[in-house]
Amino acid sequence: MATKQKIRPPAIQKVATIRQVAELAGVSIATVSRVFAGADQVSDELNERVQVAARSLNYKANRVAQNLRLKTTNTVALVISDIENPFFTSVVRGVESVLRGEGYSLFLTNSDEDEEIELELLLNLRAEGVAGIILAATCEDSERYEQFVQAGMRIVAIDRVPKNLKIDRVTVNNVDGIQQAVGHLVEQGHTKIGFIAGLSRISTSYERQAGFELGMQAHGLQIHPEWMKNGIFRREYGYQAMMSILELDDRPTAVITANNLMTQGALQAIYKSKLSIPADMAIVGFDYMPWADFINPPLTVVAQPTRDLGIIAAQLLLDRIKDQGRSYQHVILDTQLIVRESSGPHAVG
Repeated sequence: MATKQKIRPPAIQKVATIRQVAELAGVSIATVSRVFAGADQVSDELNERVQVAARSLNYKANRVAQNLRLKTTNTVALVISDIENPFFTSVVRGVESVLRGEGYSLFLTNSDEDEEIELELLLNLRAEGVAGIILAATCEDSERYEQFVQAGMRIVAIDRVPKNLKIDRVTVNNVDGIQQAVGHLVEQGHTKIGFIAGLSRISTSYERQAGFELGMQAHGLQIHPEWMKNGIFRREYGYQAMMSILELDDRPTAVITANNLMTQGALQAIYKSKLSIPADMAIVGFDYMPWADFINPPLTVVAQPTRDLGIIAAQLLLDRIKDQGRSYQHVILDTQLIVRESSGPHAVG
């Protein structure tokens, strides 16, 4: 009887990253990106160090681009920060509705909240010659994006915007949206209010936190640092942050969450703790969520006009493609507070 031979799968080779090239060459990631972007401001000495490091690591700056094969000036790229976030679903629909009518196709890609992945995506998209990019940035460092603008790439920032970068942008009034949420909770009798925010390096996060602080100050309410949490815009962090708040001896009676994924996590923590909404903990979420009206109790939200955000961003990009020299625009859209039962009064014990 013949013996069966085990077949081993081929070993998976690890792919070198742009960060590893930078570390080996003793330069910044931005310098590596400028080298592969063909920037003129990189010295011959630095260029050689980066190239030697890249060859020794077998680093391929365009390895993603080799698989994309876009090869068309009628393609627009939409680089989003988290493909699992439902916020971007409506944005994509808005962008696509405009591009389709103008004969452009859309390429959607995801940085997964990773600055290094985003940088490499931008390098590859530049190499492929896309007509333009709509970008939800992972950080505020304008230098990392300036090289692409200087190279003539047409970029429109959405949702999150790098500071001091001359590009078109479409955002929402985050400050006013959170201020409305604070004011509504105060009207419901809440004076002890917590806030679960994102990372301070992201414009949407610090704008929403600024709105919270201004709202609390406007009503003469004390801001408790232990009731304010900062972390990634993900469900897991929303859960962890809410659990840490619920474990406090002196805790708030209401919490505002800074995005939809955090809201999901926060709700999970409240339910797991067997607390009642809003009697034990009132909650207001930032972002429109299709399921918000169907949970028990229905969720109060600060809704963003996400489809409009995508439509306007696409229109601005097409205008920029047609006229590279026109003035830059910053369109700020209003939010809407949709009041439901989750933000009701606290039970007096």
